[in-house]
Amino acid sequence: MAHPSQLGFQDAASPVMEELLHFHDHALMIVFLISTLVLYIIVAMVSTKLTNKYILDSQEIEIIWTILPAVILILIALPSLRILYLMDEINDPHLTVKAMGHQWYWSYEYTDYEDLSFDSYMIPTQDLTPGQFRLLETDHRMVVPMESPIRVLVSAEDVLHSWAVPALGIKMDAVPGRLNQTAFIASRPGVFYGQCSEICGANHSFMPIVVEAVPLEHFENWSSLMLEDA
Repeated sequence: MAHPSQLGFQDAASPVMEELLHFHDHALMIVFLISTLVLYIIVAMVSTKLTNKYILDSQEIEIIWTILPAVILILIALPSLRILYLMDEINDPHLTVKAMGHQWYWSYEYTDYEDLSFDSYMIPTQDLTPGQFRLLETDHRMVVPMESPIRVLVSAEDVLHSWAVPALGIKMDAVPGRLNQTAFIASRPGVFYGQCSEICGANHSFMPIVVEAVPLEHFENWSSLMLEDA
C-alpha cells in the first residue's frame, strides 16, 4: 500500500516485482553516475581558463566516449531483457482467474471451478468502515492462495481497460475481443490494491482492484463458502 508523500515504489509482494525494484536501483545508479560526471565536466569547462591541446583533438578520447556509452547501454539492456522474459513466463499455474473489465467495475471468474464468479464494485465513500481506503476498497476481493503461480486472463466487455496491481508487478491491458494473460506469485499474505490504468470513461477512477493473498487452507475455505452461496 502506498503512503502519503511516498517517493519510491511500494514494497514488493512478488518475485517479479522484487526483480523490477533491483533493476530500477541499478538503472538509477547509472543515471546518477552519468549526471555527476556531466555536471563535473560542465563546471570544469565553465570555471577554468586553461585549455588542454591534447583534448581538443584526441583520437583516444573519441574512442572512449564512443565505446563507454555502448557498454553502459549493454549493462542496462541485458538485465532489462532478462526481466522482460521472466514476466512473460507462465509455468504450470495452480489457479486461473479471468478478469473482465466493464464500465465501471471488474468481474472475476475462477475457471478451475464450475461456478465461481462474481462482480467487484467500488465501495462508496459513505459506506466505508473505519480502516478502509477511499476509492480503493471493493465489495468483493479477488482472493488467491499465496506462494502459488496464478494465471490471470484479462479482457474487456466494452472499452479499453487495464488491470494493474503495482505491489505484484502486474499491468495488463484489457482489450475487447482479445484475451491477454499474465501471471504472478504472491510471496506473502496481504491485501494489495490497484486501479484501472487505462482511461475508460467518466468513472475511470472508480473501478479499483483488490487482490487478497491468503494461505492455501484459507483459500479453500473461502472458495467452498463462495460455491455454497452460489
